[in-house]
Amino acid sequence: MKTKQRSLFVIKKAHFLSVLTLLVLCSCVSNQVVREENKAVPENFKNQPTDSLNTATIKWRDFFSDSHLISLIDTALSNNQELNIMLQQVAISKNNIKAKKGEYLPFVNMYAGAEVEKVGKYTRNGAVEENLNIREDEKFPEPLTDFSIGLSASWELDVWKKLRNEKKAAVLEYLASVEGKNFMVTNLVSEIANSYYELVALDNELSMVSQNLEIQKNALQMVKLQKQAARTTELAVRRFEASVLKNQSHLYELQQEIVETENKINFLVGRYPQPIERNSDNFIDKPIEGVKAGIPSQLLQNRPDLRRAEYELAATKLNTKIARANFYPSIGIKAGVGLQAFKPKFLTSTPESLVYSLAGDIVGPLINRNAIKAAYKTANNKQLQAVYEYERAILNAYLEVANELSKIDNLKNSYDLKKQQVEALNESIDLSIRLFKSARAEYTEVLLTQREALESKIEIIETKRDQLLANVKVYKALGGGWN
Repeated sequence: MKTKQRSLFVIKKAHFLSVLTLLVLCSCVSNQVVREENKAVPENFKNQPTDSLNTATIKWRDFFSDSHLISLIDTALSNNQELNIMLQQVAISKNNIKAKKGEYLPFVNMYAGAEVEKVGKYTRNGAVEENLNIREDEKFPEPLTDFSIGLSASWELDVWKKLRNEKKAAVLEYLASVEGKNFMVTNLVSEIANSYYELVALDNELSMVSQNLEIQKNALQMVKLQKQAARTTELAVRRFEASVLKNQSHLYELQQEIVETENKINFLVGRYPQPIERNSDNFIDKPIEGVKAGIPSQLLQNRPDLRRAEYELAATKLNTKIARANFYPSIGIKAGVGLQAFKPKFLTSTPESLVYSLAGDIVGPLINRNAIKAAYKTANNKQLQAVYEYERAILNAYLEVANELSKIDNLKNSYDLKKQQVEALNESIDLSIRLFKSARAEYTEVLLTQREALESKIEIIETKRDQLLANVKVYKALGGGWN
């Protein structure tokens, strides 16, 4: 008898293994080749020394020296709505890690139930109950009630590491969301600094136009006196008046630009319109700090957007493994233990009311696996897409730094020449007026000189602004501003 049972067990075990082997063989799928990402970058930036000193490692509080600007950035990091939305996304990604971690642990549930059932007498169940007694001389109650309480458990064995890879992918997606938040901080710091410097430049333009307007008003009075003395014509008076009116109109345009720029900063800071405290004095003479670009390979560590793309790429690689694991059979275990009886008072009568179960199953796709194949191919395509996006981000980062470094050098040379131009035109204003008074120059020369002088002064203000913006942009491009 024992030999027969042992033989039956061997047959069942062999049958189980053959079924498992069949499922695995039928689940096999050919690997798709997805190339590795190319992270190679040039050894240095053009016309820049190969030096590991990098401005990106400087904290933004130390990079900016204007206390008003630092205060604005501080407020924005607390109140900016878009950043706060991103922080919630980071929290959601963190919660997803806990959810994925729980999926490869056993699920245990507690249950309790009660039901009542009346079966027909001329049915199989009815006939059985009619001829069976619960105890001697005690028939089944009609209707039949059923009460139960107990625990049930289910567990999917993570043989193919599908669930663990899902958890790892969730961790990588969380890290990517953190880097996304850091990149948003970098953009926010940069945008506030840019708007602040634009606002200060507008203040200086407004001051410059006002000063030039006073010069033109004085020149207009002089031309009117010249006309009264019959030394010039009404045409000269009208031309000077038109020039004064043009600059008065330009004042209102600048004031509107100042209001809009202030409100842009207020929006970034997360508050309703109010005056922006700022220091607009000595803007032209504001020193421009030098920038250390480091070496291009440091971009991979310093720029949050590159690290985010790297984490996202790593997550897509795991998602490909997860999609591949769907071809393999899943192995599950289910178990339960509890108490069950047709009357509540019998629930505590053990072992008579004790019930338990233990079952295992293997489920694998055999036929019509098109949806799984499509999901696997999609995962491979997304991985390749992430490779291209990562490589594109690296190339874009390098070009951003190269462009801004070149811009800094060219703006410095342009500023030096414009400074000489302003000095020359300032002297020519006085000279043209003296010549006009002595009838040795036409009024058109005075107007042209004043217009050129104003344009050159505005241009040098804009060049100084562009220099400051270029410094902020290269700081951002190198990966600074988030720490």
